[in-house]
Amino acid sequence: MARRPVKLSPLLASTQRLTTAAGKMVQRAVKKAVKQSVRKAVQQIGLNTKAHAPPKTGDWSSGLVFGPAGARRYRFYLPPGLRAGAAVPLLVMLHGCSQDAEGFAALTRMNRLAAKQGFAVLYPEQDRLANPQGCWNWYGTRSHLADAEAATLLLALDQVLRLHPLDAARVAVAGLSAGASMAALLAARAPDRFVAVAMHSGVPPGSADSSLSAMRAMFGRGGTPDEPGAAAAHWPPLLVLHGTMDFVVSSNNGVDAATLWATALGARATAERTVQRGQRRALRITDYRVGRRVVVTLALVTGMGHAWSGGAKSLPFSDPTGPDASALIWAFVRRQFPRQKGRPSAQVRAGTLKRSVRP
Repeated sequence: MARRPVKLSPLLASTQRLTTAAGKMVQRAVKKAVKQSVRKAVQQIGLNTKAHAPPKTGDWSSGLVFGPAGARRYRFYLPPGLRAGAAVPLLVMLHGCSQDAEGFAALTRMNRLAAKQGFAVLYPEQDRLANPQGCWNWYGTRSHLADAEAATLLLALDQVLRLHPLDAARVAVAGLSAGASMAALLAARAPDRFVAVAMHSGVPPGSADSSLSAMRAMFGRGGTPDEPGAAAAHWPPLLVLHGTMDFVVSSNNGVDAATLWATALGARATAERTVQRGQRRALRITDYRVGRRVVVTLALVTGMGHAWSGGAKSLPFSDPTGPDASALIWAFVRRQFPRQKGRPSAQVRAGTLKRSVRP
C-alpha cells in the first residue's frame, strides 16, 4: 500500500525552501573559494603557463624546480632591451632567514642594477617546510640536507640556463646571512659553475655541521673552519662584506672566510685601506692577491649591524647608510668575467639596455 505524501505546514514548507536555497548558495560559494584558492596556489608555486614560458625581455617571472631536497620556488629577472641572440650574465641571489625571493629583490634593488648593467638575476626561495625560519640549511652536512639543497639549487641554475638567453660562462652567486653561507658552500662544491662568489654577513663553509654548531659559529664561538682540500685551489674569487657591529653573525666569520679562501688560493694579504664616500659608512678593505690579481676582497663596514649595506629604506635587514652592496658585488663579479674576442664589454652592452624600475 503506497504511502501518502506528508503534507507540510506552510511555515515548514517555507523553511525547507529557504534551507535548500541557502545550501545551494553555500555550495556555489565553496566551489568559487576552492577555485580561487587553487588558482592562487598554482600561481604561487609557478605552475601557471606564463611562469613556465620563456619570459619577455624585462620580465619578472616565477618558476619551480624539483631536486634532492624537494621542490623549491624561485623568481627570475631578465633585463629589458636584449638584442636577438644575446646571452647575458647571471647572478644567483640567496636570501637570508625570515626572507623570501621577492622581499630580497626589493631589499637589494638588484633588479634595478641588472636593468642598467645588462645581467639576469635568479632568486631561489627556501621552503618553510624545510626550515621554519626560511633559512638555507648550509650547516646540515652531517644530515646531508646541505648537500641536497646545494644540488637542488644547481638544478635551478641548470633550468634557467636552458630556458633563458644566459651565458653559462658568466655566472656568479651571492647571498646574505644564511644565504651567504649557502653561496659559499655552492661555490666550494661546484667551483666550475661560478666565476665569483659574494658573502654578505655569512659563515664560511666547514664551520658547522649541525644546527647547534651553526649557532656557536654565528656568534663567533665556533671552531676553525676545515682546512681546504686540494680541490679548493679551483675556488672562484670571493668578496666578503660584513658589518663590524654585527651581533647576529659575528664579523669574525667574515675574516675567517677571507682567510680560508686566501689560503686555498695561495693569496697574500695587502695592507688594509679605508674607503668612504660622502656620509655613508666607511669600508675597511683588505685585498688578497695572487701575483697582481685580486682573488679575495674583505670589506668590513664600520659600525653596521646585521643588515644589507645600502639596502632599501624601511625594510628589515637593511642599512641604507652603508655603501651600496649590490653595486660593490656586481663590480667585483664583472671583473672576474673571462675575456673573449669579439664580445663587447659589459659596459658597452649596458648602454643598449633600457632602464627598468622593477623591485
